[in-house]
Amino acid sequence: MAILKAFKGLRPPKEIANKLASRPYDVLNSEEAREEAKGNPYSLLHIIKPEIDLPVNTDVHAQLVYDKARENFDLFKRKKWLKADQKDLLYIYAQTMKGKTQYGIVGCAGVEDYMNGIIKKHELTRKDKEEDRMKHVRITNANMEPVFFTYPAVSDIDKIIFDFVNIHEPEYDFFASDGIRHQFWIIDDDTIIHKLIELFEKIPFTYVADGHHRTAAAALVGNEKKLNNPRHNGKEEYNYFLAVHFPDNQLSIIDYNRVVKDLNGLSTVDFLKKLQTVFVIENVGPENFRPGGLHNFGLYIDGDWYSLSAKPGTYDDNDPIGVLDVTILSHLVLDEILGIKDLRTSTRVDFIGGIRGLDELKKRVDSGEMKAAFALHPVSMKQLIDIADSGNIMPPKTTWFEPKLRSGLVVHSLD
Repeated sequence: MAILKAFKGLRPPKEIANKLASRPYDVLNSEEAREEAKGNPYSLLHIIKPEIDLPVNTDVHAQLVYDKARENFDLFKRKKWLKADQKDLLYIYAQTMKGKTQYGIVGCAGVEDYMNGIIKKHELTRKDKEEDRMKHVRITNANMEPVFFTYPAVSDIDKIIFDFVNIHEPEYDFFASDGIRHQFWIIDDDTIIHKLIELFEKIPFTYVADGHHRTAAAALVGNEKKLNNPRHNGKEEYNYFLAVHFPDNQLSIIDYNRVVKDLNGLSTVDFLKKLQTVFVIENVGPENFRPGGLHNFGLYIDGDWYSLSAKPGTYDDNDPIGVLDVTILSHLVLDEILGIKDLRTSTRVDFIGGIRGLDELKKRVDSGEMKAAFALHPVSMKQLIDIADSGNIMPPKTTWFEPKLRSGLVVHSLD
């Protein structure tokens, strides 16, 4: 049964919360982070992307980068830009995008839940990325950023959350530069805290929605500390890590698209002929084309969009992985026609989150940087949970959740 733990969060003062809160470390490169934090000493990017305070082109995996993270974290605490709450609390984090609001419970998940499979994942992690975040957790001795979890919606939990936010004013309430509203409430009522914890104990599994590498890093560091502590008793703070838990019926997954650099030596005409063996193809012209449903794809090449509909028999509806559109595209097109065998390592393919829109696909192709773009229909929450429950792993870059969590509204110390 799922662990939800209250904790003494480190939080910014109300007046600087919107300046301190940042986008997650893995959605910006160093140059973008440097630009975003320019002139803003409060930005959490100084801790989660500390290379921005070092010379340009500094190796992001150099020890001095991790040392800078600890130095900046210590500075934030000294200046009381991050200050600890006085008792164990839970929090509510709401995000509103395009008129839709999702409410998450902010608390700690259990390291043991990750190690024994109560927390389920749907993506593989890369060891180099795991180790990068593990070093960051070790040197700061904190979970600076929350991970994004989901769970099967529970009406009793929903009622507690909705009743609370309707009665209480949020501690933080601001619009980020992208127009997304972020609200954050503090639950300091012990009765409500205990009730939420009890309700979570009845949830059989929770699921990593976004942040697989941060989840793995946090859990693995916690497990390290356990193994290295001869006096371990299970109550230490390192047995837990920071997470925001959203009910599955409030979340939306958007498309995660692909662009390719070349056609593996084929002309456009020959490429389209090969596609016709497995797809029903229709030229729909230069205007943006969005796939209308599962097994329908958009192809943009040479200034035109094409609708590609996978022919019956080219996929298996009874295979939870094989039925995914990312699998169909990877197998029938990227592998069989274009010779792109490993999406994790190939330099001939790139991935573009649907939040950037179809215009971004056209831009990458029209500039000459890429030869073709593929627009996909998003997977569903049911597909994600079914795959995680079956113990399977989705292909790389399958799900894109939006809005992204802002980091820095609360930090979890492992002390």
